[in-house]
Amino acid sequence: MEPNHDISKFEPTTNPAITGLLGRCPRCQRGHLFATYLKLARHCDVCGLDYSFADPADGPAFFSMSIAAVPALAFALWIQLAFEPPIWVHLLVTLPVTALACVLLLRPLKGWLVCSQFFHKAEEGRIDADWHASEAERKSKN
Repeated sequence: MEPNHDISKFEPTTNPAITGLLGRCPRCQRGHLFATYLKLARHCDVCGLDYSFADPADGPAFFSMSIAAVPALAFALWIQLAFEPPIWVHLLVTLPVTALACVLLLRPLKGWLVCSQFFHKAEEGRIDADWHASEAERKSKN
């Protein structure tokens, strides 16, 4: 499908969580956000939004591990207390379940963070030199 650059026809997302979890474009909510499982597309295939603004960095991995850790620990404790297996059972069962849970959470969390960046118009932080200069001047007067 040829990208349509007339953005007036599209309604940007009002809920970046749902749009991101579905892997949809935050501007038109119809195009795909991902080219592969975790790789962002270069642009939306419907409205042409350039995804170069998106930089979720390590956020998806951090949240994925944090979310998966509690159920994984509960699962490991249940196995240990119920069956008292040797350590190799945990390596063959608990470790793969934990890794799979983390990997399954990565894509929806990455989509959510990218859509949130678009929704909140996030950009690289800058130091407000004028504000700092006025604060330093104000403090020197006191």
